Amino acid sequence: MTTDLRAWVPDIVLAAIVAFLGLYEAATAWGLPPHRAELAFVAVGTAAAVGLSRRLPAAALALVWGVCGLQLLAGIDLMLVQVTIAAVAFGTARWGSAVTVWLSALSIPLAAMIVIAIVNARGLGGLAELAGNESVVDTVRELSTTWQLTAAFIGAAALGAPWLAGLALRFGDRARSSQASQEAAEEDAARAVSETEQAREIARLREDQARLANDVHDVVGHSLAVILAQAESAQYLDDTDPKALKDTMAKIATSARTSLRDVRQVLADTQQPTAQPAGLDTLVDGVRASGHEVVSTEIGTPRPLPPELEVVAFRVLQEMLTNAIKHGRRDTPVQVERHWEGELRIEVRNVVAPSPFVASEASGGAGLDGMRRRLESVGGRLDVRRRDEDGTSTFTATAWVPVRAGGA
Repeated sequence: MTTDLRAWVPDIVLAAIVAFLGLYEAATAWGLPPHRAELAFVAVGTAAAVGLSRRLPAAALALVWGVCGLQLLAGIDLMLVQVTIAAVAFGTARWGSAVTVWLSALSIPLAAMIVIAIVNARGLGGLAELAGNESVVDTVRELSTTWQLTAAFIGAAALGAPWLAGLALRFGDRARSSQASQEAAEEDAARAVSETEQAREIARLREDQARLANDVHDVVGHSLAVILAQAESAQYLDDTDPKALKDTMAKIATSARTSLRDVRQVLADTQQPTAQPAGLDTLVDGVRASGHEVVSTEIGTPRPLPPELEVVAFRVLQEMLTNAIKHGRRDTPVQVERHWEGELRIEVRNVVAPSPFVASEASGGAGLDGMRRRLESVGGRLDVRRRDEDGTSTFTATAWVPVRAGGA
């Protein structure tokens, strides 16, 4: 509330100055007191219009028309203070709406005509007195038959000049506002591009982090499963056969060194996601070395895979064998089949031990979900089935790997 009143202070001060000058002119004008009251009305109306020209230009224009219309109808003299109507013309062009601007533009020639009518009917009032006598005006009329046109031109110029100045400032502000908006839009666009690039970089880092976590999970999980199987098998060795125990311990040491080497390779190859892993046969041989019986079958003619597909096939088979070791029975072989029929189909079957194999699915980003995401990223797919027959549960995991690279 206080802020709004402070904003009106310049307008109130300007209106007060115009009102003072107009009332002074009315008080010193020639004529009877009623005539002076009429002039005071014009002065106050003009002052109010000037005060409203900045905040309420449409109301100021309407008030000017109202005062001038009553002035014409009542035959009130034209006053010198009414030159301040130029401020209303400026305000309507500077701050008015589009309709107000057009109405004010049309008002300028009409106002000039009203000035002619008032002068022709009543004379110049205070202007004549200022000149010394109204007869001066009559003399001017007699000397020139075109005084009406001259007066109209002067009146239109007196209102048109401030109106054009207000319009120029209006378009200047609009141009500056448009330029500022354009600069703001360019800044927003640059910020959006920067945020997009940052989001892409974050997404890439997260993808690399997820890939690294999956690789570490596969390598460490497989190696620990093999080492655990070898350590468990060592418990059943004959104490009188130290050579067998030494061989088993040597296999455990070899598996640990291999695991450490693979982890180091994964960590070193964070910028090279397609680094060549060992062959699929190496995985099968490693499981056999842990003491598990593995029956491996390959059907069809093997074909070379692109590096990224070979990595996927290796990691998927690695996870399948890891789950088979962890959750399968040791007294039954693990069946591994590779079919080259348009695409590589890898199938691993094993008899499930009492602990449920599907527990690996609860590992979040690893286990079955990790295999499924790896395959889907290159256009492959995964199928996992469990079959119970005669009290025996068989778990079958089948992965299809496309021979040619191509994401889903």
